[in-house]
Amino acid sequence: MTSSHKYSDVTPEIQALAARSLQNCQIDPGDYRRYDVKRGLRDLNGRGVLAGLTEVSDIISKKVVDGEEIPCEGELYFRGYNIEDLVGSALREKRFGFEETAYLLMFGQLPTRSELESFTQLLSSYRTLPKNFVRDVILKSPSSDMMNSLAKCVLSIASYDDNTDDISLPNVARQCIQLIATFPLYAVYSYQAYTYKEGNSLFIHAPRPELSTAENILTLLRADSAYSFWEAHILDICLMLHAEHGGGNNSTFTTHVVTSSGTDTYSCMAAALASLKGPKHGGANIKVIQMFEDMKKEVRDWTDEEEISAYLRALLHGEAFDRAGLIYGMGHAVYSLSDPRANILRRFVETLSQEKGRSDEYALYARVERLAPQIIAHERKIYKGVAANVDFYSGFVYHMLDLPLELYTPLFAMARIAGWSAHRIEELINMGKIIRPAYKYVGAHRSYTPLDQR
Repeated sequence: MTSSHKYSDVTPEIQALAARSLQNCQIDPGDYRRYDVKRGLRDLNGRGVLAGLTEVSDIISKKVVDGEEIPCEGELYFRGYNIEDLVGSALREKRFGFEETAYLLMFGQLPTRSELESFTQLLSSYRTLPKNFVRDVILKSPSSDMMNSLAKCVLSIASYDDNTDDISLPNVARQCIQLIATFPLYAVYSYQAYTYKEGNSLFIHAPRPELSTAENILTLLRADSAYSFWEAHILDICLMLHAEHGGGNNSTFTTHVVTSSGTDTYSCMAAALASLKGPKHGGANIKVIQMFEDMKKEVRDWTDEEEISAYLRALLHGEAFDRAGLIYGMGHAVYSLSDPRANILRRFVETLSQEKGRSDEYALYARVERLAPQIIAHERKIYKGVAANVDFYSGFVYHMLDLPLELYTPLFAMARIAGWSAHRIEELINMGKIIRPAYKYVGAHRSYTPLDQR
């Protein structure tokens, strides 16, 4: 018996079954308050429920003054070091900082010069794929979704590892370092395979061992492998800023949960990728770019603040762009007065926009960043503080670097694999019981009805 519908078809029968789920599976929203359930693992003030301890990174958004918590300028620390200092050091010394950041996160201390050189060389030696992997895994079934392709590669590479399930610390460290090294290859090669399927020329560049992670991303992606010093450095800064962000974000929490089950590194990272792929987590910078593309068409004069403000109000009222009622890139679950990552990026975006001949666009971004908090406060009666988050500028940076939209979230993953690795190692070292939160049953208990009596 053969099926008459395509694999991806949602048939009327499936629609009817889904409607039955909707009818029978809805929980009364009032039950969450009735049973004091922290929906989304957040309290009524939006703060995350304390679920664990970490020494990997710290986010500061409030300070205690006279016994009262008040919002403050956001700060981000990796292993106790301010991200401002890590980025500033790399820039002053005109070197790339992502590799140093990855070492710090994974091993808990800043490397010496010789340790950093050794670690960088180790990453370089692992920046290669098994023979025919590109042909057999990547080219044969290209997808338009690079995050799915990235997860497929991570799970497939497990077949080439003779010690996949060994969760001893040395073996996991080896696996994590290899994944940090190869994530750019998986993502970029998957993108090249997809564009080839769409009718474009196919080119697969080999990584260059003497180059940094950021430089290799640009080398692999561009047909001529050419890039400027400033392009590579601002991409490196983006990688540093995205490498880690506290233990409570969804994909990092996923890393802890899955690691606590005792599973292998590849399965763990595939689960983290699945979490990051969600538009509420890793895809926000794409929305920022799409919103600004719409804004540039709808706002005739990019210097007219009244016209810009009218568009922003239309966004909030669900009358512009995707009608979602959001100004993308504004606000954060933790930060209120400022996102330190956005503050750092802002300093370099103007220089890059001048180099790319896109100063007018930067000026539009700057006006929106200044006007949006005022409009949100007035329209939504939110006075706790709303500021641009890292997604507000990171998408613009990627756009100016001519990076395809399809790789924006994979770029996030290429950086965050360092933080996930650090948290996986931390969970393994301090692992106790499997993480198992409780869910209260609020349905009815029913008597079984025989099949022929229903």
